[in-house]
Amino acid sequence: MIPNEKISYWEQKTFFYDIDYIVIGAGIVGYSTALQLKCQFPDSKIVILERGNLPSGASSKNAGFACFGSATELFSDLQAGSELEVWGTVKKRWEGLQNLRSLIGDKNLKFEINGSWDLITDKEIDVFNSTVEQLPYFNQKLKEITGEENVYSIDKRVNGKFGFDSIETSIYNRLEGQIDTSEMNTAFYKKVINAGIHILFGTEATQINSTHSTATVTTGFGDLTAKAVAICTNGFAAQFVQNEEILPARAQVIITKPIKNLHIKGTFHYDAGYYYFRNIDNRILFGGGRNIDLKGETTTDIRTTSEITEQLEKILKNVILPNTEFEIDHKWAGIMGVGTSKKPIIKKYNSSIYCGVRLGGMGVAIGSLIGKELAQLIIDDNNSH
Repeated sequence: MIPNEKISYWEQKTFFYDIDYIVIGAGIVGYSTALQLKCQFPDSKIVILERGNLPSGASSKNAGFACFGSATELFSDLQAGSELEVWGTVKKRWEGLQNLRSLIGDKNLKFEINGSWDLITDKEIDVFNSTVEQLPYFNQKLKEITGEENVYSIDKRVNGKFGFDSIETSIYNRLEGQIDTSEMNTAFYKKVINAGIHILFGTEATQINSTHSTATVTTGFGDLTAKAVAICTNGFAAQFVQNEEILPARAQVIITKPIKNLHIKGTFHYDAGYYYFRNIDNRILFGGGRNIDLKGETTTDIRTTSEITEQLEKILKNVILPNTEFEIDHKWAGIMGVGTSKKPIIKKYNSSIYCGVRLGGMGVAIGSLIGKELAQLIIDDNNSH
């Protein structure tokens, strides 16, 4: 028996005894890992641990961009990395989005393809011109990945079309879309519960110890033991996963109150992608600004700062909605997991501990696929024994 007088015998039977698999983190990766394990081992007992009373990672705090790569991001990545790695990352994002749509369903995601725009200011014209030279090549590679032609094109009319100010031109991506993050998480939760998977909210994992055949997770309720543990906490994973580059990256977000006759529709990248915004429920959701204080934003402290939110409001007023009255309704922050490489970490950490982390700000695109691949590692090990 777990020595906790607040827990009944019935609760111990349900949540704490005879666990086959423990998944740490109730987000896209954690839910997807648990669902894949349950599909393979329908009689197994799976428990998801979530430290927050609500999901506390980026899966419930993101902007809901269904994106796989703006043109200027691809240009920048190709300057810094190998073509094989860059296009491999784009392919994984694209396949991940298709996997998410298949798993949850477009209706449950409120998935819409309204396109995305890479907004270019006068200070980015040189990068724009260099990127435009590569557009035929980019479109060729995207056709190989997606089967679609002419994914990227130049759109010089964004100021007039959406009422922006100080935007010189843009590069349009016709295949990128958006989801409703709250609807996605609700659908994931229902799917997990209906599969007979247990979730313990408000249960923080503080330590994991393993033997050859089991792993024990220390929590505030006591120690929980399972055949295997999957770490799916992304930017918070460094406490468990040593000798890997996993840095937290805070992203701050503001959202307006509903705006009458809002004509902005789609997803937008601004200032080399350090800022991003979209329409949702007749509002503008606007996030970013990490480049203002990269050192300070390398943190797991989930809060907003006036330095960044005031800059978001300034850009919103002067560039995005220069001729529209608006009020800010809410502000929040989320924590991503990043590293020098944009390649996620999916590995067997030791004999009974596995991890799928460092999603590089692309959790919506790749999270469900990372969970699927992580679960497959566990499944393959189980079947080989």
